[in-house]
Amino acid sequence: MLRSANPRVCRPGRPGRPSSARGGRGGLLRGVRWSLVGLAAVVAVTMLAAPDTASAEKLLVYMDLAQTDHLKAYGLAYWCIEQGLNVEWLLNYRGGSFLVDASGLLVRKATLMGVTFDVVPDGQAAEIYSTIERENMEIVLLEKAPAIAVYAPPDREPWDDAVMLALDYAEIPYTKVYDEDVLAGDLDNYDWLHLHHEDFTGQYGKFYSSYRDADWYKQQVASSEAMAKKLGFAKVSELKKAVARKIKEYVGRGGFVFTMCSGTDSFDIALAAENDDIVADVFDGDPADPLYQQKLDYTKTLAFVDFRIIPSPLIYEYSDIDTTPKASRRGQANDYFTLFDFSAKQDPIPTMLTQDHVAVINGFMGQTTGFEKSLIKKSVTILAETEGEDDVRYLHGTLGKGTFTFYGGHDPEDYQHMVGDPATDLALHKNSPGYRLILNNILFPAARKKEQKT
Repeated sequence: MLRSANPRVCRPGRPGRPSSARGGRGGLLRGVRWSLVGLAAVVAVTMLAAPDTASAEKLLVYMDLAQTDHLKAYGLAYWCIEQGLNVEWLLNYRGGSFLVDASGLLVRKATLMGVTFDVVPDGQAAEIYSTIERENMEIVLLEKAPAIAVYAPPDREPWDDAVMLALDYAEIPYTKVYDEDVLAGDLDNYDWLHLHHEDFTGQYGKFYSSYRDADWYKQQVASSEAMAKKLGFAKVSELKKAVARKIKEYVGRGGFVFTMCSGTDSFDIALAAENDDIVADVFDGDPADPLYQQKLDYTKTLAFVDFRIIPSPLIYEYSDIDTTPKASRRGQANDYFTLFDFSAKQDPIPTMLTQDHVAVINGFMGQTTGFEKSLIKKSVTILAETEGEDDVRYLHGTLGKGTFTFYGGHDPEDYQHMVGDPATDLALHKNSPGYRLILNNILFPAARKKEQKT
């Protein structure tokens, strides 16, 4: 969902401790640094023809402030896993670096992608391992390239979704799926699922007040109603609730779900309202159940509890979960959030999800910008928040054998994305800390997990 020109974008537990710094800790080992930038053409040609590097050497893709393209680095790591290479994710070492056995092919691939790196001999690699052993760092082996799906309408352009933008830019393959695929059981073909900025309540993003006469809105309503009829549902809201339940079952069986913006709270609202009509008549032709609030079942949700629905079709808001009013009061100049710093050895999972080269990240809005802390279940781990405002921006939890991660906001590099705004060009944001959090989640299913201790 896009941000409305009137209101805002498809706008916009258990914490660790705030981190004061990222990366750069411990011995920094540098061998031969290669970079696409600045290499003369003759040098580049020579390198492309070079034989494989000695197997005793390692290629260190560092992820601190020295990296020229953090986002492509994730794509390089994914490519390595696809090739069957052992990729070690060095949590908290130089911003969450990657270490791989060096080869001529890998050097050429990294160079062509514009990812900078060091080639380090075996002795220096041993020093890196020693540093990691002593400090708040850990090594996680990435051993399987996850099959990635994005739940999004087939006609939705990638520029309207930060995750698709990140995947495309990083050169990581994915498949689009939608309602019919989900209900047919196709999610079992994928390890990782992103939920596009969807409205799982069946209220068409609550754009009714501002855009009900717009052609794109009418088309969205018509296509959604046609899909519901095709799949045997009387109303779009019932279709979306059934899809939400299927996705929840996928998580319980071991799936990894990541979602941003309205894909977060609208998903939990749909689960809580499984047997209730919370939708106004302008959306489905009949009034909402007057007792809907009392009938909400919070035991069915993933992350949120005790929230209250905002039923009016004229208000661009689903519930009181969203913290957009707090962000609006702060304003862009004062809107930022802080990543928590976890024990890498005892809590590798939240540590993986918060790897970054900075600890404080510029905020960005969405239809759902953040999450009211008091409405988050105690079992959920808070990964980042706006300090002093009980405004959670990033969280993670488990269900059965799987996990879910919710990230507030629409686009980390477009503070207040409006309907019709141009696409974000990630070539201009190669080192985006906000986009790095998305890509941490992409690699998360590839990791060999250790049990979380706290």
